[in-house]
Amino acid sequence: MSSFQSNEEALKHYDSSKYRTPDGYTSDIAVFTIISQEVGAYKPPKKTLKLMLIKRAALNSEGLPNIEGGKWALPGGFIQPDETAYEAAVRELEEETGINGVKIKHFGVYDKYGRDRRGWIISNAHYAIVPETVLEKRKAADDASEVELFDMKELTKLELAFDHAQVINDALWFIKKDMSLTTLAKNFLPREFVLSELQGVLLTVLDEPWIKLDSQFFRKAPSLPFIEKVMHNGEPKKTNKWSKGNAQLYTFNDYEPFVSIYSAKY
Repeated sequence: MSSFQSNEEALKHYDSSKYRTPDGYTSDIAVFTIISQEVGAYKPPKKTLKLMLIKRAALNSEGLPNIEGGKWALPGGFIQPDETAYEAAVRELEEETGINGVKIKHFGVYDKYGRDRRGWIISNAHYAIVPETVLEKRKAADDASEVELFDMKELTKLELAFDHAQVINDALWFIKKDMSLTTLAKNFLPREFVLSELQGVLLTVLDEPWIKLDSQFFRKAPSLPFIEKVMHNGEPKKTNKWSKGNAQLYTFNDYEPFVSIYSAKY
């Protein structure tokens, strides 16, 4: 039974030195985008998922060798006592890359001892997937000597800092979930689009067999509940921008999904 008569008295006798505390508390941010690349006449642009990384500067602000300097890493840094992990993520993203106004989501905490050679550093991981126009003004600053976009194949060839390979792999899972369970794809499409444009966006993230196979996709996609045909003067509106013949234009409606909207049942 405690000999203290109140919480205030107990706090006066609390000894934090009895416990091992972390040596640092950080936030990291995985920012993805989908890049468009022209591939030829009558074909929609090729869509590629890319991740923004910084190259850690060789020297820190004091002119000393930077830990993991020269390696590629997620933007991020230490959390200040007067801010939350989310606020630190927003601040560090702008300080290191010049990017702001991005809606980020927290998805995990990485606290395994040894993940950082500086000591027991706990990191909060955040992610976002944004249109490529948002990242056009990116620039290296603060602890970053470079800031670049890499596709998923390129990532496997990079020397990544800390445990960021694992953090990135986990962030990808959440991006796939967002693409599967929401209408995230519309952020990367024009207001009116043909089905092949939608297919291109989905394939940057999803691995559904029916989306890959043209015959199945173009048969099933028109029945997806979140898109509808664009009409003009009572007639289906079509375009020949991406094909030699006229292709039906579609647009997103107000459907709010509650289960996977890309299930093969459609």
